[in-house]
Amino acid sequence: MTVLTLVRHGETDWNKARRIQGSTDIPLNDTGRAQARAAAARLFATLDPTAPRIVVSSDLSRARETAEIIAAELGVEAPHAYPELRERGYGEAEGLDTNEFFERWGDWHAAEVPGAEPWPDLRARTIAGLRLVVRDARRTTAPAAASVVVVSHRALIRELIRHATGGELPAPGTKLENGSSYTVLIERERLRLLSYEGVLA
Repeated sequence: MTVLTLVRHGETDWNKARRIQGSTDIPLNDTGRAQARAAAARLFATLDPTAPRIVVSSDLSRARETAEIIAAELGVEAPHAYPELRERGYGEAEGLDTNEFFERWGDWHAAEVPGAEPWPDLRARTIAGLRLVVRDARRTTAPAAASVVVVSHRALIRELIRHATGGELPAPGTKLENGSSYTVLIERERLRLLSYEGVLA
């Protein structure tokens, strides 16, 4: 079994302006870098100090830089980037603010946005990507079990939580904040949520 701590990347200027990023590669801002350092401090205090630590990320720069900051603070190797962990592509919605999104397509999770990655495809990609991360971590640290930090994105983390809880979480109106973390356990075909930092918006 492998414990994964998923961390949402730090803030970007588009997050601050409530613009939809998706696969658009927007860098961290200074607030986002501070959030990455704060996430690293929490991880340092909570990860098993006897286990090897590995940090990985999406290949988008906002996740990659967050992971680099966390890895440096934890004193581990620079993170490997996995394209499988990148944010959901939002098609025609990318670059719009949230008000424009709701005016055009309505409810966030029921919206049919032209060119957007379908939710079932995102879920399948997420699970496949995490299994790849677990395989690589096991090869690197065997026979010891590693604590793996995965820096990724809101929609991807939300979809993984839905999968792990049978759709019970996140509750409607819950926000997965920049820098927040969520711990899951993967063992064979089972995936279980261990910790959750979602907050009501």
